Amino acid sequence: MAFFRIIFDAPFAAAVAVARGSGAQPAPSLEPAEALAAPVAPPPAVPSESSDAAALVLLSLLQAEGRFVDFIQQDIGGFPDADIGAVARVVHAGCRKVLASHLQIAAIRGEPEGQLVALEPGFDPSRVKLTGNVSGSGRLSGVLRHRGWQATNVHLPTVVDVAGTLVLCPAEVEL
Repeated sequence: MAFFRIIFDAPFAAAVAVARGSGAQPAPSLEPAEALAAPVAPPPAVPSESSDAAALVLLSLLQAEGRFVDFIQQDIGGFPDADIGAVARVVHAGCRKVLASHLQIAAIRGEPEGQLVALEPGFDPSRVKLTGNVSGSGRLSGVLRHRGWQATNVHLPTVVDVAGTLVLCPAEVEL
């Protein structure tokens, strides 16, 4: 818990930096006090699909390791780019760890981006998205702008309590 508090509580992070003697400047808090006092909406309905539960489990894992939901829900418009970059590095590292732990992800196309590629008739449109001046039939050629990503293996935790998956991150109250 201290790790996340260091990320999102600037005074606490400063105290830790002083205690460790690092003198490093902490990243700013992305949790303004007025956001903490905002009214809480009632909980949404229980997900009915197991795929909904799996998506919520993945989202809660991204939140637990990378504070993904905190980062996305925060209005970062008023923060300097350097401050956003400092926090984004931590969010990135945590989210990357979750993906590496629970998914094997591979590029759909092996060629480097920017290279000329050929698409044979009957290519799978779910795996290749055509952009630009799309016309013609038969063998198509174009420049690869993005290699695409696919999950080659998924191993999320088994969902036992579907209703419990609605809690992405419990509220924390320090006493």
